[in-house]
Amino acid sequence: MDSPAEPNDLLVDIIETLEARGLDADAFQLQDYVDVDALDQLVNAPYGDVEVRFTVDGIRLAVTPDSVDVLTDESEE
Repeated sequence: MDSPAEPNDLLVDIIETLEARGLDADAFQLQDYVDVDALDQLVNAPYGDVEVRFTVDGIRLAVTPDSVDVLTDESEE
């Protein structure tokens, strides 16, 4: 996925990633799982490589400045 540049882009990337895994956007409220504005500030801060992991309705995600990825058991090793 493209690098999320703004909070709205990050939000869209997260929702598209979840929908690609079969989760209906109407089935969850993302703000119940993560503060998207705070997440955007973390991953786009000048701290270097930052990865934030969280789970939405059983789907584990890893968000970096460059991508939103679904975590599987193999990808965590």
